[in-house]
Amino acid sequence: MNLSEDSALKLAEMQAKLNKKLGPEYISQRPGPGGGPKLTYAEGWKIINLANEVFGFNGWSSNIVSITTDFIDYSEESRRYNVGVTAIVRVTLRDGVFHEDVGYGLLENSKSKGAALDKCKKEAVTDAVKRTLRNFGNLLGNCLYDKSYTQEVVKIKIPPVSVLLYLRTLRCRPYFLCLRYASHRLSIAA
Repeated sequence: MNLSEDSALKLAEMQAKLNKKLGPEYISQRPGPGGGPKLTYAEGWKIINLANEVFGFNGWSSNIVSITTDFIDYSEESRRYNVGVTAIVRVTLRDGVFHEDVGYGLLENSKSKGAALDKCKKEAVTDAVKRTLRNFGNLLGNCLYDKSYTQEVVKIKIPPVSVLLYLRTLRCRPYFLCLRYASHRLSIAA
């Protein structure tokens, strides 16, 4: 493949971004199954935002290749549902490069079959999107599979985000921004 100098430079810049590892502000932890060791993960919306930053909002797309309900169990005794769903998702970049991966959604002890299916499908697709995006590089979550990295990065304390910095990231009408800023200033002065 013969790339122009401009294309080669853009590709090298993108690869350099993707080679970086996630900072602690992108990483969360939750208890493992059965009270086991904590699981380290990145929330779906954070990974999607990073993909938009790296590839551009219109530089990538995701498609559900398949979605399968693995089981729907109903307990007459508890009158509750247990549901499991598998999804396969393909993420395609603007240049046609793509990856596919699988995700899983599980809900136990649900009162509603419909709500359980809805939640499981969304969870499976989000999980599959995250797992697929990680194939593009460390920045999109692949670094979370490096146990020595995750053990160290979770030790880093994240400073609290200042209210003013947070307000600057919001998209709202200037009038509302002034009200928020004024009320924040008043609460500090009080």
